[in-house]
Amino acid sequence: MCNMTLEETGGEDSTERMESVGQDVENVLSSALPQGCIIVGVYEAAKSLNADPDNVVLCLLATDDDEEDVALQIHFTLIQAFCCENDINILRVSNMRRLAEILGGGKPGGEPVDLHCVLVTNPQSALCKDPALSKVNRFCRDSRCLDQWVPVINLPDR
Repeated sequence: MCNMTLEETGGEDSTERMESVGQDVENVLSSALPQGCIIVGVYEAAKSLNADPDNVVLCLLATDDDEEDVALQIHFTLIQAFCCENDINILRVSNMRRLAEILGGGKPGGEPVDLHCVLVTNPQSALCKDPALSKVNRFCRDSRCLDQWVPVINLPDR
C-alpha cells in the first residue's frame, strides 16, 4: 500500500510539489484563521493537544534556518512524538516571516507572538472539506509512506 515510486506520487517534480504544498498550507491557514481554528505557541499547543488531540487536524512546527534553540528542539521532539502517536499530520515549516504575515503579524501593542508551533483545529464548518487541507493531508500521508515522518516545506514568499 505504501510502496510508492516517484511516478505513483503524482510524477511532479519535488520542488514543484513542495511549492504546491506550501501554497496549500497557506490556504488552509487563511481559511482556518477567521473561523478561530488556529492555536499558536508551543505552550498553548501543548495544552490543546493534551486536552483534546482529536480536535487537531494539522500541526506546523516553524523555525528559521539559523535558529538553534535546544529547548525549542526538545519541545518539537515531544510535540512530534505526540502527534505521531495520535495520528495528527505534522509539517516542519521554514520562512517564519511569511507565516507571521499569513497569521496577521503580532499581537496589538507590538508584543511578539510565538509562532514556533501552530495547530489547525477541526472547525464546525466546511474547512474539514477544504480541498487544500485534503492535499496537505495527502502530502503528509505520502511522506510517511516514504519514511519522511515530518516533512519540511517552505512557505512561498509574496
